[in-house]
Amino acid sequence: MQGGKYAQTEKRAFLSSLSEKIINAQMSAKYIRVKSLKMVSAANSSHIGSCLSAADFTAVVHSLVQNNKGELIFSKGHAAAALYASLADLKVISEDLLETFGGDGSELIGHVNHMVEGVSFSTGSLGHGLPLGIGIAIASKHKRVYVVISDGELNEGTTWESFAIASQLKLNNLILIIDANGIQSFGNTNEILNLEPLKEKFLNFGWSCHDIDGHSIPLLFEALESDSNNKPKVVIARTIKGKGVKEMEGKLEWHYKSPKNEDLEKFIIEVSK
Repeated sequence: MQGGKYAQTEKRAFLSSLSEKIINAQMSAKYIRVKSLKMVSAANSSHIGSCLSAADFTAVVHSLVQNNKGELIFSKGHAAAALYASLADLKVISEDLLETFGGDGSELIGHVNHMVEGVSFSTGSLGHGLPLGIGIAIASKHKRVYVVISDGELNEGTTWESFAIASQLKLNNLILIIDANGIQSFGNTNEILNLEPLKEKFLNFGWSCHDIDGHSIPLLFEALESDSNNKPKVVIARTIKGKGVKEMEGKLEWHYKSPKNEDLEKFIIEVSK
């Protein structure tokens, strides 16, 4: 009886901790969306759709990196505003610094810049992040290495070479997150280069694979924290370009457009709900 009570107490404590972790990540994702909208608008910059699709998994991954003292390579470099906002949310950089995004002389340029505190590597030229992550995972077996790539980045040959070598080397400290929002620079990813069924391809490469709703924070935590059975792990995060703003969702034009004036105010209210 005593053991049963102890087990119930342990379970309640675990569920309470899990609930707090999920709530914190949900709040962080809202913060990332709001700040990304403001930054991209003020800089008259692009890629807000990509920032919004990445907000939820960025909040989760960054919290895990901080807790596990891991390494994050944000190879989806054009969504830099989302990464910078997350760093500000974690108090790694100041919130005031976000206001300089895209400005003359600012370190917060439109693609991820290693000169920014909390960023190890500059990215944006697609196809380099995963090979780099593999090198770190080989050199630092004690460290969890998280790599975020876009689904458009799957068009790069170096990415597929990396899938093969990571599996052969059994890099179980390597975790790949794919922002599978279905849209890249000039159209839908499945029309430009259809790679489905993607999960089956990863399984054939010998990876542990999770194909999930990329906006479900509980599912993201579950997938990212699960045992990879001595294999590299990939989380295919099925997301929506422009997630959180109905006017943007699933629309290619918001890969380039910048929200302005009344639209910006309306969009901020929408993602803050």
